[in-house]
Amino acid sequence: MSNIRQNLDISAYLVIGPENTNNRDVGEIVKWAVEMGFTCVQVRSKVASARQMIALCRNCAKAIFELGRSDSVALLVDDRLDVVLAAREEGIKVDGIHVGQSDIPVHVCRKFLGEDSIVGLSAPTTSLIEYVQSADVSDIDYFGAGPLHETATKPDCGLDENGVVITRTFDELTKLASISPIPVVVGGGVKTRDLPALKKTGVAGFFVVSAVASADDPKKAAEELVSTWSSS
Repeated sequence: MSNIRQNLDISAYLVIGPENTNNRDVGEIVKWAVEMGFTCVQVRSKVASARQMIALCRNCAKAIFELGRSDSVALLVDDRLDVVLAAREEGIKVDGIHVGQSDIPVHVCRKFLGEDSIVGLSAPTTSLIEYVQSADVSDIDYFGAGPLHETATKPDCGLDENGVVITRTFDELTKLASISPIPVVVGGGVKTRDLPALKKTGVAGFFVVSAVASADDPKKAAEELVSTWSSS
């Protein structure tokens, strides 16, 4: 495995699972997104079984391989260390894991996956800036942050003391990008029109779920997002 961890590109990051695709093939949407310039893919599903997740990894890895991008486009799995290990055991190229604050600790992921793997962590919604300033990032490659807007794909992303969904301002994200010791990728209801302002904050990239996976024309949607980010 060439060390994709050293060359991690999270500028255009697709999060996808079978519940997001309007009954279309996950591997096919991944193929279109990567073809149009997406640089990182995360398989995330709260409904798929472990075996279904492994099959999804196989399909996604195959799509990335067939485009000749296995050395440059990282394939990650959300939350499921067991799936990453099982997929690798079956010869599937999975490059790492993304975990949240209540998932398996990052040092455990690093121990089992090794130094060449990518480990991403969702920063907590409530104390984002304080956390990122003080977190031990020795086992982490990037932070995921958000949401930029309220989003149906993650209704539980974080509430303030009044039960209102916390969203991120561009000012906050500018501060976050400047203090974070590792790259930050931002998502949560991100649309093409948000990307110029988001890029100005200095974050490393954007992540989307429904903007590509649920789009009428995923390939066109992916192309618009990537070209807008690149030209911003």
